[in-house]
Amino acid sequence: MSKIELAEITDLESVVKIINACATDLIRKNIFQWSEKYPSRDVFKNDIESNVLYVFKDNSKIIGCVALCSNKDIEYKNVKWLTEDNKNLYIHRLAVDPKFQKKGVGKSLMDFAEEYAKENDFNSIRLDTFSQNKRNNKFYKSRHYVQLCDVFFPMQSQFPFHCYEKIILKP
Repeated sequence: MSKIELAEITDLESVVKIINACATDLIRKNIFQWSEKYPSRDVFKNDIESNVLYVFKDNSKIIGCVALCSNKDIEYKNVKWLTEDNKNLYIHRLAVDPKFQKKGVGKSLMDFAEEYAKENDFNSIRLDTFSQNKRNNKFYKSRHYVQLCDVFFPMQSQFPFHCYEKIILKP
């Protein structure tokens, strides 16, 4: 049985293993989006302590995660979003264990995020994804996210990250 629930501190090691497996898988595909520096164990520990990390469990085994945040990161300050900065949900660190990819887990996590946004009266969902990750970009476009400008994370990559937004509720 599958379910998505708020992560607990006891889930941290399982999440870190998934992230490391994802980073290795991406590098093997020549997608240098994640590294040994980001996202770090401390980032996920903070996500859990802040009650923003959700995990996808299949028969109690964690196989995916996503952070749902209401705070706007400083890197987004110059982005011309579709909606005003008021009650926006930011998606970060969506990951699925490579052994379980292409089985609908990422779709389920995004369905959950969009339903969460509706239930909590968010105006839109905002996110960024690595420009060199063609599969992710196709995935968000297929879900009707609008591609906006790019942001850069120099500590992660020389390549840009595309910003996306999807309006949930009309302001």
